[in-house]
Amino acid sequence: MTAFSSAWLARLAALAALAAPCAHADYLWLQPGDGKTQVRAGELRKPLSTLPALEDVRQVLPEGKSQPLQAAGSHFDVADTGRGDVRVSATRAGSNGVLTYYQARFGRNDTQAVNDLEIVPTTPGGDSFQLVFKGRKVAASQVNVQTSEGWYRTLAPAQDGTVSFKPYFPGLYVLEVTARVDNGSVTLDGKKYDDVRHTTTLSFVVQP
Repeated sequence: MTAFSSAWLARLAALAALAAPCAHADYLWLQPGDGKTQVRAGELRKPLSTLPALEDVRQVLPEGKSQPLQAAGSHFDVADTGRGDVRVSATRAGSNGVLTYYQARFGRNDTQAVNDLEIVPTTPGGDSFQLVFKGRKVAASQVNVQTSEGWYRTLAPAQDGTVSFKPYFPGLYVLEVTARVDNGSVTLDGKKYDDVRHTTTLSFVVQP
């Protein structure tokens, strides 16, 4: 994989907000299942029965190291390391010329980001969240929230870039941000992609 250029990184990091959100996009999210944490694809309300063509699917460890994941049917199984919230990352080079970087996290106890793009709780177990890119706080245009029970909301950030809501209902919650990078291009395996997108999710369970 070709690394981001320093100029492109500087341009993205300098943005007060990421580019306008995409109207519709699939994403990856993490959820409990069969005694393990599972990586699912699609949308929480419409999970894909077959995994898309993903590359470089990895579990990202708290210290920044990573280990590859193997598909298990319609999902990936992630090992519980016992070291806080669980994170994964993956890449998809679409035949439509779109390059998507997927990042997902399960748990809202850690207040530090590990993935390049991450939705981070401002306090352990809290109800306010901040989007962070490479250690820098940025403002999402909007954050979508879905639950396993069918509740859905689109949240607008406050002036400080945080979004807040009270998860009253039991179930699995998934917060999602998908953004297209303005004037950003990446070369991957010799092919240049001018349509580059980042999708990140944060999921957690609210008990009855």
